[in-house]
Amino acid sequence: MSEHNSESTTLDESHPSAEEIQSGCEGSAMAQESPKNSAAEIPVTSNGQLEDSHEHSFNRDLKCSLPVGLGLSETKITSHGFDGAKEGVVEAGQFPNKGGRAQQKSGPVVLADEVKNPAMEKLELVRKWSLNTYKCTRQIISEKLGRGSRTVDLELEAQIDILRDNKKKYENILRLAQTLSTQLFQMVHTQRQLGDAFADLSLKSLELHEEFGYNADTQKLLAKNGETLLGAINFFIASVNTLVNKTIEDTLLTVKQYESARIEYDAYRTDLEELNLGPRDANTLPKIEQSQQLFQVHKEKYDKMRNDVSIKLKFLEENKVKVLHNQLVLFHNAIAAYFAGNQKQLEQTLKQFHIKLKTPGADAPSWLEEQ
Repeated sequence: MSEHNSESTTLDESHPSAEEIQSGCEGSAMAQESPKNSAAEIPVTSNGQLEDSHEHSFNRDLKCSLPVGLGLSETKITSHGFDGAKEGVVEAGQFPNKGGRAQQKSGPVVLADEVKNPAMEKLELVRKWSLNTYKCTRQIISEKLGRGSRTVDLELEAQIDILRDNKKKYENILRLAQTLSTQLFQMVHTQRQLGDAFADLSLKSLELHEEFGYNADTQKLLAKNGETLLGAINFFIASVNTLVNKTIEDTLLTVKQYESARIEYDAYRTDLEELNLGPRDANTLPKIEQSQQLFQVHKEKYDKMRNDVSIKLKFLEENKVKVLHNQLVLFHNAIAAYFAGNQKQLEQTLKQFHIKLKTPGADAPSWLEEQ
């Protein structure tokens, strides 16, 4: 019985010096090179517990494997037997500095997230765009189904409708004027060819020399006047085309932006109204506040776009009246002078509007430039 108690008695763990630990480490390293089985060399007491001598050797080996900066004198190693539920726990204290100054504790390094991730920024933009598109689509569908309300500026909407209607009418005038220009060009080309044919026959037919000559001069004069009228019509077409496809189109582009801003404004207004009708608690109050901020942003955008459309419509009306007044006077005077046969009046009309006719072959390069 005494032998059993002596074998079960645990020895107090002593703190070895650094030289002993180093020598013990070298010895353990040499022991690892032996081919013997380490499990067979573990001494066990009669009650199934590890012998303290082996525990002491285990603690010494563990201390050898610790980092250099870890204090050996302040390291406490606690091990439990096979019947313990937990594994060994190693507690390390601060390593004292010989100079008397305590070494700064090393902790986790936290880097400030100053540089944002571009992928996360793009993902956030896509999320906001998707949410905004969903709200606007829902607003458009509800308006078409007659379930949703929309903000309407009656005066501004009436001006926009008139502008779109006028654009269609101006496009029709432009298309007809282009058709007239094409037909007049064909007629002038035919008259010029007919005048050349009459002039050729006038030289070859002596008995009809005068008759062919009169007709040749008449057709050449008509062709010349037709070219003058063609220049006036083309100038009219270019001016109306600029008005319709540039000035009015630019205003309609601003109108489209205004309509998009109006849909966004109504969509966020509807969301805010639905949240205000619901309960107010700790969960809904932040949502209401965020919705109020978004509503205010889109309201300012809507007001700005409405003001821009009003200003552009005002300037467009002034520019349209000025441009069309001059072009309609030009078109009338040129047509009247041409069919009246008043060549001087026709040429004076072109000078009045600073229209320069292109002489045939003026744009063609000379033979020297071709070389």
